[in-house]
Amino acid sequence: MAQQNGSEVKAVDSLAESYAALKKEISKVIVGQDKVVEAVIISLFSNGHSLLVGVPGLAKTLLVSTIAEVLDLDFKRIQFTPDLMPSDITGSQILGENRQFKFNKGPLFSNIVLADEINRTPPKTQAALLEAMQERQITSGGRLYKLDTPFFVLATQNPIEQEGTYPLPEAQLDRFMFNIPLDYPSYEEELLVVKTTTGLKKENLNHILSATQILEYQDLIRKIPIADNVLEYAVSTVSKTRPNTPHAAEVVNQYIGWGAGPRASQYLVLGAKCHAAIRGKYSPDIEDVKAVAKNVLRHRIVRNFKAEAEGMNEDEIIDQLL
Repeated sequence: MAQQNGSEVKAVDSLAESYAALKKEISKVIVGQDKVVEAVIISLFSNGHSLLVGVPGLAKTLLVSTIAEVLDLDFKRIQFTPDLMPSDITGSQILGENRQFKFNKGPLFSNIVLADEINRTPPKTQAALLEAMQERQITSGGRLYKLDTPFFVLATQNPIEQEGTYPLPEAQLDRFMFNIPLDYPSYEEELLVVKTTTGLKKENLNHILSATQILEYQDLIRKIPIADNVLEYAVSTVSKTRPNTPHAAEVVNQYIGWGAGPRASQYLVLGAKCHAAIRGKYSPDIEDVKAVAKNVLRHRIVRNFKAEAEGMNEDEIIDQLL
């Protein structure tokens, strides 16, 4: 395993301090949801996108706008609807005063993009977002336009209402580093939420990190060394999710129709590196891989009919794998 030099050790210490400051600042507005905040920041530092899945009213939009403000980043929200066209999000060519066409940038030209209720828009618009997420660029009028950096998509999905929705294709789901479930707050947390949101007091948030610092942290995560046994554990965990292959686990052959691809292994390693770094560790161990495994794998495995009939969900299957 490669050794880290002094400057990288200092950089990891700095990242851990920045993360602690971020969490403290975000907690001024967001009550509870510690795991969700941690997962979103890990995916941001790992240069990945996240899908937030939860019922309405759990402050998904507030969470994203708060993170954008604390990070001093440009933030845009796109409400996905059935009549939304690709040009509505990417931008379009318009005729200028000098009779020349010029490109009018859409809301995707932002650092943090909240794609609200992404499953409400048709596949054509979902595909335009997919190019932006994967290539960090969009095409319009035969020309390529690079998106701002850092570029981070946080999409939300409502798991209840499925009428009039367009389920995300597997190829698009695979572009998301994490699938993060949001649950109802505890009774005590809800008391605090209601108390703080029904008065006049408004919290002023401090900017903790700039875009340049975030890009530096994204580079740092990739430089963090990882032991061979931890790397092998991450890859073998993903291999076990593929039914009817030499490494498949018994629970997978029984309940899974389709397993995770190599992108899952990459995100497991990056996620584990960041999970370790925000805790001030200079290299990830197997526990760090396990900590991010559910967020990485739950949207990349497809249950078969037997799993649905027996009520086995993705998280229970991943628990057995780990």
